[in-house]
Amino acid sequence: MGLADAVRNACVKAALDGYEQAQIAGLCQEGAWECAVDAIRMLDLKAILAEKAAIPPPPRGPASA
Repeated sequence: MGLADAVRNACVKAALDGYEQAQIAGLCQEGAWECAVDAIRMLDLKAILAEKAAIPPPPRGPASA
C-alpha cells in the first residue's frame, strides 16, 4: 500500500469513527458531520509519513569519496 492509500484510509477511518462517536453522543447529522471533519483535521499525518516514507541512511563509503 502506498502513501496516498495510507493517508486516505486513515482519513476515512477517522471520519467514520468521529461521525459514529458524535451520533452516539446524540448530535444531529450536521453536528456529526462536523465532528467527522474535525477528526480528519486532527489526524497525525507525521506518524503516517514516518511509517510509510522510510528515509534511507546516507551512503557509506570511503571518506575521500
